[in-house]
Amino acid sequence: MKNILLRAGALALMGVVTTTVMIQAAPAYARAGDRPPLIITNDPLPAELQDRVYSKPKRTRSIDPSEVSGDSYFNAGDVTVVGRKVDELRNELFNLQGKVSQLAESLSALEKDGQGKSAEYYAAVATISTQLQSGTTPGNPRLVSRLAEARSSLETLASNVASLNDLAMDISGAASMSSFLLESARATYSLSGAVEEDHVRLAQMEDAINNTVVVIDRMLDNVNDDITRTVSYLSTERENLRTMSLAVTTGSLFGKSLSTRPFSNATLAHFGNDTQMVASPAAYAPEGEPVPPQMAGIPGGPRPLVKIRFDRADVSYEQPMYVAVNEALTRYPNARFELVAVHPNSGNTAAVAIESTRARRNAERVLRTLTEMGLSLDRIDLSYSPSAEATTNEVHLYVR
Repeated sequence: MKNILLRAGALALMGVVTTTVMIQAAPAYARAGDRPPLIITNDPLPAELQDRVYSKPKRTRSIDPSEVSGDSYFNAGDVTVVGRKVDELRNELFNLQGKVSQLAESLSALEKDGQGKSAEYYAAVATISTQLQSGTTPGNPRLVSRLAEARSSLETLASNVASLNDLAMDISGAASMSSFLLESARATYSLSGAVEEDHVRLAQMEDAINNTVVVIDRMLDNVNDDITRTVSYLSTERENLRTMSLAVTTGSLFGKSLSTRPFSNATLAHFGNDTQMVASPAAYAPEGEPVPPQMAGIPGGPRPLVKIRFDRADVSYEQPMYVAVNEALTRYPNARFELVAVHPNSGNTAAVAIESTRARRNAERVLRTLTEMGLSLDRIDLSYSPSAEATTNEVHLYVR
C-alpha cells in the first residue's frame, strides 16, 4: 500500500506541533464507492521532500566593487578592432611628425641662407653707394667686383625662391595628410566593438593630430610669406642694381631706379570744367584742424574723400585718413581710389617744378601709408594736377 503524506502545522501553547496526515491509497481492486482511510501522524517530513519544498529563496554570490571598476574588469590584454585602428593612426602620425620636422629644418635653413645673402647684397651695395657718394673713377674695378658680388647674392636669393616653392608643395602635401588623419580619427569613434580605453587613446590621438595641423598651417603661412616678400624684393632690387651698374660705369651716383618711383607713369588728371570741388570734412590744415567747406577750382570734379595740405614737415594725417578710408570701404567694399598730387602753378618755371616735385613726393608718402594700412596698390590710381588756387602742394584722395 502506498502512503500519501500531507503536512499541516498547528500552533500549540508552548510551541509548534507538526501534524502529519497520512492518506492510505485504496488498492486498485477497491470498489468505486470506497474512500481511503485518513491517517494522522507526528513524523517529520522527509528530508528529500523538505529540500524540494523549501529550496527558495537562494542566496546569490556577493559582488565586490573592485570586480566592477578594478583590474578584473579592465583587462589589459583586450585587443579590439578600434584599438588596432588607433595603433595604425599613431604610426602614421609619427611618420608625419618626422616629415614635418624635416620640412621645418629645411625652411629654417633656407631662411637663414636668404638672410645671409641679403646681408651680403646690402653690404656690397652700401660699399658701392659710399664710394660713389665720396667720388670715384669711372669703371672702378673694386666697385665692379662689389657689383658682381651683389648680383651673385640676388641670384642665390632667386634660387632660394624656387626651393621655397618646392618646399611649399611638400608642406601642402603634409597638410593634406594631416587632414586625412584627423578625419580618420573622428570617423573611428563610430566603429563598433571598442572598449573605454580605446576612446581615451583616440581622444589623445585626435589632440596630437590637431597640434600637428596647427604647426603645418603655421609653416605654410611662413613659407608663403617668404616667397611673396622675396619675389617683390628681387623685382625691386634688380631694377636698382641696373641703375647702380650704370652709376659704376660712369662713376656718378644716380640713386634708385626710376621704374621704382610710383609717379613715373602717372598721367595728368582731368576733371570736368562744369563741376567745382568742395573740400570735405576730412581735409586738414597745417595745424591738423579740419578745413571748413569751401569752393575750390582745381581740380574740378567730385568732392575728395581726403585733402591734405603739406605746408610743413610734420603734418599728422594718418589717423584721419584711416578713418575716412575705412568708412568708405565699409559703405563701398569694391571702391577704387585715385591719389592726386596737386601743386600751385604760380611763379616762375623753376618754382613750379620744385612744387611739383614736392607734391609728388608727398603723394608717394601718402601712398606708402595707404599700403601700410592694408590697401592694395591695385585699387589706387595715381595722377597729378597743377592748381592756380593752391598756395602749397596738396594731396587729394578720391573714391571712384
